[in-house]
Amino acid sequence: MRNKINVLVVDDSAFSRQSIKDMLSGENDIEVIGIASNGIEAMTKTVRLRPDVITLDLEMPEMDGFSFLRWLMKERPTPVIIVSSYSDSKTLFKALELGAVDFIAKPSRKATMELKNIRNDLLDKIRGIQDLKLEKLVVRTELISKAPGIVDIGWDARKDDSRCMIEAVAIGASTGGPAALQIILTSLPANFPAAILITQHMPKGFTTTFAERLNRISPLQVKEAEDGDIVRSGTALICPGGYHMTVRKRNNSVRVFLKEPGLDDRYIPSVDMLLSSSAEVYGASTIGVILTGMGNDGKEGIVEIKRKGGYTIAEAESTAIIFGMPQEAIKTGGVDRVLPLDEIPREITRMVTGRKEEAWKRNRA
Repeated sequence: MRNKINVLVVDDSAFSRQSIKDMLSGENDIEVIGIASNGIEAMTKTVRLRPDVITLDLEMPEMDGFSFLRWLMKERPTPVIIVSSYSDSKTLFKALELGAVDFIAKPSRKATMELKNIRNDLLDKIRGIQDLKLEKLVVRTELISKAPGIVDIGWDARKDDSRCMIEAVAIGASTGGPAALQIILTSLPANFPAAILITQHMPKGFTTTFAERLNRISPLQVKEAEDGDIVRSGTALICPGGYHMTVRKRNNSVRVFLKEPGLDDRYIPSVDMLLSSSAEVYGASTIGVILTGMGNDGKEGIVEIKRKGGYTIAEAESTAIIFGMPQEAIKTGGVDRVLPLDEIPREITRMVTGRKEEAWKRNRA
């Protein structure tokens, strides 16, 4: 029988500590082995209790979550799930850069249904990261710290579109995705001649800040998608949390259409919906990319892109924080290339900017 997953809860709010503890209580495979109200107490209990997973607040007295996280990743790397309020969203993504694996929205005193949804999300994340190989966190942190690996591609697609066979790059990600997307978008050239469409599993209230952050650090224009947005080359559109994003052709342009999720939808937002609609609109001029994440969202969309003659990439197990989504996509037989994260932006750029004849030959090899 498998040992229980031992969790340390770190939060300065007594209400949040108790709420998280209550969420995890009663689970046969999870046990809260300790609680801490600040980073100093968390350091002591981490050394003494050796938790498998830590839930971590960011704003705390004496030692905040960032200082604790820096110490943790240096002295005793452990999977961390950030428990963040919407007001912390501007700093949340810095914590993910420092090595935190994922995050959930902070519990609210007023919404019983919200607490239930947070509980299910937290349980899934804890179970999903328990076997995480911590060396992957080190690799990801090193990749983020490196300078972008791709510079100006040296030609203007507006003047010479004969070399550009790809019109859209559709990317799906979940756990570990924010850092992976940062690595990709900061490594693509400023004059990238295709549109980029992104679905990242993320709750409502965080994607606006995520898009704004990527827009500041990437050479591309990055924005949270709005219903009716025109899809343009050189712009990355991120699906807003709490919605599904699809694309459709209207007159002479391709536009974003946002859809309210159904009660039975397993993944919100849906990578499959984005990839499938991209395949329908762009056909063989699509690149589909599946990055790190739990579950199997995206495998149907990858098959659709492949069926339409597009090009497909999955992140390799060597760098994927969670290999679930890439692995499921690979199992379909519809993935053309399996690549470590640092090679994906270069492969995307090669496919987008390579001559049509060369790209088609590679795509059919």
